[in-house]
This record gives sequence, C-alpha cells and structure tokens, in this order.
Amino acid sequence: MPRILCSALLLVALFDFTDATAATQSLDRIVAIVDEDVILDSELTAAIEGVRAQYAGRDVQMPPAEVLRKQVLERLTLMRLQIQRAEAGGIQVTDTEIDQAVARVAASNSMTIAQLRQAVEADGFNFSEFRKSMREELMVQKLRSRVVETRVEISESEIERLMAGDTLKRGEVRLGHILVQLPDAATPEQVATGAEKIEGIRKLINEGKMEFSAAAIRFSDSPKALEGGDLGWRRFDQIPASFADLVAGMDTGTVTQPVRTASGFHLLQVVDAREDSQIVVTEYQVRHIVTRADDLNSFSDASDKIREAKRRLDAGENFQTVARELSDDKNTANLGGDLGWIPLQAYGQFYAEPLAQMSEGGISEPLSTEQSWHILQLVETRQADRTEDLLRQQASESLRERKGEEVYEQFLRQIRGEAYVESRLDPEELDPEENAS
Repeated sequence: MPRILCSALLLVALFDFTDATAATQSLDRIVAIVDEDVILDSELTAAIEGVRAQYAGRDVQMPPAEVLRKQVLERLTLMRLQIQRAEAGGIQVTDTEIDQAVARVAASNSMTIAQLRQAVEADGFNFSEFRKSMREELMVQKLRSRVVETRVEISESEIERLMAGDTLKRGEVRLGHILVQLPDAATPEQVATGAEKIEGIRKLINEGKMEFSAAAIRFSDSPKALEGGDLGWRRFDQIPASFADLVAGMDTGTVTQPVRTASGFHLLQVVDAREDSQIVVTEYQVRHIVTRADDLNSFSDASDKIREAKRRLDAGENFQTVARELSDDKNTANLGGDLGWIPLQAYGQFYAEPLAQMSEGGISEPLSTEQSWHILQLVETRQADRTEDLLRQQASESLRERKGEEVYEQFLRQIRGEAYVESRLDPEELDPEENAS
C-alpha cells in the first residue's frame, strides 16, 4: 500500500471514534482521562493496529508491545488535547475542505475517490470515519497555523541576515530525527540519564545493531517517532540553527553527535541531499487599454469605446497615445497602459491565454469580462533569473517555519503540562525503565 495512504489510515486509527466504539463504551475499559474526555482501550488498540499496519511488510524492528502502547497512548493524548483546544477556540472545518483533503489523498495515491474508499474499507476502516479523521487533522493544522501566526514575527532584518549567509544556497536535505525529551527545569540526574540514553541509541545505530528508523520508532519522544523519525525534505534554512551547520556537508547515512537543546537530546541522520537549481522564468512586457461599465457608462458604451481604440490601433496609431486618451485604468493610463515586466500568470488566465499566443509587438482582439473590455499589447519577452527573489521568499517562509516549530513544540508542552491526564494502563503494560541499553 502507498505510504501516503498508510499514513492517512494511521490518522483514522488515531482519531477513531466509531459508532461501534460508542455503542460499547459501557463495556470498554478507560485507559486514560484527558481533561473532560477519556481514551478507551478499543481506541488505543485500533491506533496500535494502525501503526503496525503502516509498517507491515517493511523491514522495521518494532518496539516491544508495552513501549509501543505507551507511545501511541501519548500521541492519542496530544491529539485529543489539540482537538479540544481547537474546538474551544472556535476552529471549524467545512465539508468542502474535507472533500478537498480527501481528494488530495486520493490524487497522491493515483486513485479516484471511489478507489480510495475501496482501499480504506478493504483495510477495515469505515469511510465516514476516514472523513472524520481528515476533519480532525485539518483542525489540528488550523490550530497550529493560528498559534504560529499569533506568536511568530519575522522582521526584514532577520530576512536580510539569513540572505547574507550561504545556507539558502546549499539545497535541501532529508533528515531522520530521534529525540530523548527532557522535562522543563530538568534535574542534573535527569539530564545525565537522558545523555546516557541518547549515547546508547547512537551506539546501537553506529554498530549496526539497529536501523535509525527502527531506533526512532522504539526510543524517540518526537511526534515523528512512529514515522521512523522521518522529517522529510527541508531546505537548510528550514532546519533549526543548532542543527544546520551540523548536518551541512555530512555524507548520506551519517548520524550526528548528540545535540542538546531546551527540549532534550537529539540525533540526526542525513537520509539524502540535493542541490538547488537556478530559477529562470519568462517575463512579459505588457501594455493594456481598459474600458469599464459604471454608473455613467453602460456595458455597450464600454464596448463602443474599446472598439474605437482597436480601430485607431489598426490604423497605425501609437498604443501608448491611445491608452492615455481612452483607457479607464487610472493607474496605467498616464503610463501609456504600461504594466511593466510581469510573469505570465500575474493577471490570471484572462491575460495569460492571449499573451501566450501572441508574438512580440502583437496586439490582441478586444477581450471582455462582465463589466469591462481589454486590449493587450505584448511589447517583448525576456528570460529573468528569479533565484534571488525565490531565495528571499524562502528565507521568510523558512524563518516562519523554523520559529513555528519551536513555538508549537512549546505550545504542545504547555497544553500537556496544563491538562489533567491520568493513565489507567496497568503497571505491567508499561516499562518505565525502558532505555537503549
């Protein structure tokens, strides 16, 4: 099964609140209380089965059952807390947004929606629950966006400093990540235990006793642990500053030394790397004449005016002169209708389609919308290097993503610390002494 679909089905398991579960709540054991809500044993079991299904047929060493149970319960707890916060904050997801999310999952797996439904149901999941899981995931995404938007600010000086460095020109890297988390205000004993554990994990990997992804699944406290620690492709400027210099230039497969941050000890593996390419786009120097219907002029008046403009242009009059006299676009009329150098899609398909078919110096036939008429002149085209513009945009996005990750991680620790969470797993179901040794 495609990996994206496996991940989507894992979401179903993590958000699974089936009718069957609701019908048997009175007989279903409570394994955790999360504020005013509960997590049932059937939900935990379904989520664990979803994780196992995700890795079925892959050569990955799963953690012991009690460790996996603890990891999945913690993830369920965090999911539940995020949903609670999203609902309390008035975050909503429309049916249209859910339809679009389901369509994206189907397209990512080269399926129609009907084929996706069949695949979901073949794996034992109800498609309505699949849609519900999409809704919950979208709610979490919106919550994250809101938290980041309200808590992260990016200044021009920060963008300039990042642009002045060379990290934006190093390409992209795909990383694996293992986190041994430390509590806030960790004691020296807790720090020492964490350091010993991360060194033990690193030793297992370097000695070939365990693959990095398997170690992540078994030992990592990161939200990406159950994905084998895979952080996906990221530009170097998207990586936290404490990691960027460490992984730059490392060979594929190499594992870093442990890195200490406020959240704990980290190991990173360079899974793959690739170079940036130059961004060259075609730009169009365009002039236009616009006539509009308004309170004083009917659409017929605007049509007559644009046809007068076209008659004069066909007779050989200068485009700029006609634009100055007849165009209703006050922003460009005094400039002879000049729009400057623009990318093809700057004004949408309405301009893009005729421009793509015109030769330099050409003038279009009149084009109409419901309220206006337009004539275009393509003066000339050029190839423009927009790598620097893209790098600037990337710098802004990367700073926001980098800060956003740190901010949202702090937010998750905050809501986890503020919440009332009571685990009711039997003592033998957990292994508090679990470590890398």
